[in-house]
Amino acid sequence: KEAYNLYSRFSTRAVAHTVKTYSDFTIPYTYPVAQSVEAANGMEYPMICFNFGRTNEDGTYSETVKNGMIAVIIHEVGHNFFPMIINSDERQWSWMDEGLNSFLEYLTSELWDNKFPAKRGGPAYTMIPYMKLPKDQLEPIMSNSENIVQFSPNAYSKPATGLNILRETIMGRELFDYAFKEYAKRWAFKHPTPADFFRTMEDASGEDLDWFWRGWFYSTDACDISLDEVRHAKAEFPKPAKSVKEVVKVDRPLLADDDISKMRNRDDKRIKFYTDQDLEARDFYWKYVRGLVQVDSSKAKTREILLPLGEFTGEEKAKYASKHFYELNFSNKGGLVMPIIVEFTFADGSKVLDRIPAQIWRLNEFKTSKFYALDKEVSAIKIDPLRETADIDESNNIWGAAKQEPSKFQLFKVKQLSGSRGQSEGPNPMQFEVKKGK
Repeated sequence: KEAYNLYSRFSTRAVAHTVKTYSDFTIPYTYPVAQSVEAANGMEYPMICFNFGRTNEDGTYSETVKNGMIAVIIHEVGHNFFPMIINSDERQWSWMDEGLNSFLEYLTSELWDNKFPAKRGGPAYTMIPYMKLPKDQLEPIMSNSENIVQFSPNAYSKPATGLNILRETIMGRELFDYAFKEYAKRWAFKHPTPADFFRTMEDASGEDLDWFWRGWFYSTDACDISLDEVRHAKAEFPKPAKSVKEVVKVDRPLLADDDISKMRNRDDKRIKFYTDQDLEARDFYWKYVRGLVQVDSSKAKTREILLPLGEFTGEEKAKYASKHFYELNFSNKGGLVMPIIVEFTFADGSKVLDRIPAQIWRLNEFKTSKFYALDKEVSAIKIDPLRETADIDESNNIWGAAKQEPSKFQLFKVKQLSGSRGQSEGPNPMQFEVKKGK
């Protein structure tokens, strides 16, 4: 009775939407039925689940209660796929159950309604408060479930968010969806381990993702990419010199270090050096390194070196004269390797986005740089403008007149004012609409 106004309208629809959407992303639903029953909280079993969601006494309900009910139905029905069909060991690897399911819950919620306030397992920035905690309060996702202090972010949110980062920022939707679907096909009604998931995602996509698994799943490192320096220059066209003169002094003897091998060879009377047996091999330099010939090393001569540089042509000058050259220097302060997403704001107000793959860190995972030749002058630069990489310190992401993000205190106040999933904050707009009709 108390849940009828909600469940009669949304429960079956949410179940059907979940079964269809999960089937699209994995494999067709294999069970004959899926049921959702109203209860005090959410819990899943094969083909049936129990979910919260009740109306007020007057039959109205808050938006928070409605959205919370839909979200928990999606999540609990989704457990039919993870871990019941793709049957991982949730006692050993909770994230393969809750994390993968939370990820698909997010995708399914997003396809329910474009305005649906889905957060957990989706936007990367939602993980920032957790990932910037002190290291002694964090464990890698790959920790045994019984050793996890903060179970919800470690088993649910962080793995789900990591998969969303892979899908939206690193691999792209088409490639990720193909690989994820292949994982579900290969391991349906089997017992995959984390290695099976990692291997299938790489094998099916053809992508080397070792760096991502190592950073996001096996460590507690966070993303903190700092824009350390921006250097700007305009093209100059000085008349190049055709040659330079160089003073060359007499070479000194090339004396080899007297290492242990040389000493032992010298002391071993059985060893006969070739130059001791064939005196014709003793040339000037054999004597020179032994100080057997005298050379006036104070003498020097000057030689002219021709330079290969030619003068810029008129066409080349026209091509580069109006260009603005920028060198951006980055450092990885958080330890977690991620793509670098650069937004340029030009003096005329226009913007352009450049996505630098994570492979830019391959030769040096702590510092890197990128050179740009742009047609317009830059007024501001911002790293990760859409907050896709869970960067824990956005204060070092900007240069020039880029907009600052809210302070931690401001974010804390917003969080305090927001309600929990399924919790009403008081009178709801639906109640006021009913009252107006009286």
